[in-house]
Amino acid sequence: MAWNRPLERRIRRAEARTRNAWRLPVVRTPHTTRPPARTGELMKIGIIGAGNIGGNLTRRLTALGHEVSVANSRGPETLSDLAKETGATPVTVAEAARGAEVVVVTIPLKNVPELPAGLFDQAAKDVVVIETGNYYPKQRDGRIAEIEDEGLTESRWSERHIGHPVVKAFNGTYAEDILDRHRPAGDPDRMALPVAGDDEAAKQTVRALIGELGFDSVDAGGLDDSWRQQPGTPVYGLRAGTDAVVKALAEASPVRTADFKG
Repeated sequence: MAWNRPLERRIRRAEARTRNAWRLPVVRTPHTTRPPARTGELMKIGIIGAGNIGGNLTRRLTALGHEVSVANSRGPETLSDLAKETGATPVTVAEAARGAEVVVVTIPLKNVPELPAGLFDQAAKDVVVIETGNYYPKQRDGRIAEIEDEGLTESRWSERHIGHPVVKAFNGTYAEDILDRHRPAGDPDRMALPVAGDDEAAKQTVRALIGELGFDSVDAGGLDDSWRQQPGTPVYGLRAGTDAVVKALAEASPVRTADFKG
């Protein structure tokens, strides 16, 4: 199966296809190129969180042929309907990353510190972790001092608690759009999603997967730049193409709006 092939081979192919891919610097808007296309290889993917985003990613990724394991905080027995619908394998949270090449963590931010220790110990070598979280201090999460006082971006805070590098993606995407608004490459109505992370190879894997899901992507810089796509920024919830997403990222302010401050 494809998930037994060395990850380095897939990364080299992605890098070869995207040697001229651009990323968004903090101080200027880059020139754009198309994000990479996938090779069609299938992967083993773990999804932690079966809410709106996690559930719809499970639906789309299984439909594309990937082997998906899905977990939630209530236990695998509560995921029987989703498993029957999609063919995904329901597992415990502790098992979700076992053998996975990609793991999606899509749970409330306040619950990230509760994830089990050693979560990625049995994952594939160089597993890519996608983190979709948002900080909602008034609505759900309560005040998190490291974010408010130390200025950590939401995903940098999550990365510290997870204990593994993360790539921030899907955090400003409407869940229903994952099912309903995917389009083929080149379609004028194809949406673009921002992606931030420090590991370029991991970020290319995520962008390629987003492309396979039917969306363009924009490199939004490193994880410390991911404030550009946090709640309250112009790109958050934006349903638009690449040019509009680039513009929205460039116009973002690092100052949190009142709705998203504790």
